[in-house]
Amino acid sequence: MLNEIKLAIGAAVSLGVATAALVVLPYIQVKDIHPPAELKPYTEQQQRGRSVYIANGCVYCHSQQPRDSKHGPDTARGWGRASVPADYVFDQPHLLGTMRTGPDLFNIGARQPSADWHLGHLYQPRAYVPDSNMPAYPFLFRHKPAAEEGDVVVQLPPGQNPPGRITVASQDALDLVKYLQSMNHTYPVIAPAQTPPGAASK
Repeated sequence: MLNEIKLAIGAAVSLGVATAALVVLPYIQVKDIHPPAELKPYTEQQQRGRSVYIANGCVYCHSQQPRDSKHGPDTARGWGRASVPADYVFDQPHLLGTMRTGPDLFNIGARQPSADWHLGHLYQPRAYVPDSNMPAYPFLFRHKPAAEEGDVVVQLPPGQNPPGRITVASQDALDLVKYLQSMNHTYPVIAPAQTPPGAASK
């Protein structure tokens, strides 16, 4: 009986320490964080695209958390500055990711702003990056003999369209691209210090 009591106490203490370290302390650290002025909430279309991103498992191969240059070569790879908690204020759920089968996407909207590029890359990645191991997502597109009113025709490289057909983006594809374009965290983390009036003339 004494051993059972010790086991129960030990388990309760372990659970308490883990809860404090993994839940309470992080909450205290980030509860008063506010979004940077340049960071805007997602639009309705971007939110829909975020759902497409989740549904298709993009988070399994892409991260959204560049590391500080002291901890890895992410800056040298052109992935942008290290992320900070304020960058994720509007992210529910967070899509930080744990794998980098593909590049980090924290700043893909700045690195690759072209909607045409994103649409074509989703349709067939190897037409744009020959050694890419990213799966193609042709089910996000439709093949038609001709465009109809409201269709967004994807401008693919030669040889990618089926003979006599054009490729049209679905609404899911358009929404996903809007979400990818929204990932542009090039604003400064800390606002530059203001120079007091008259200081420059001294």
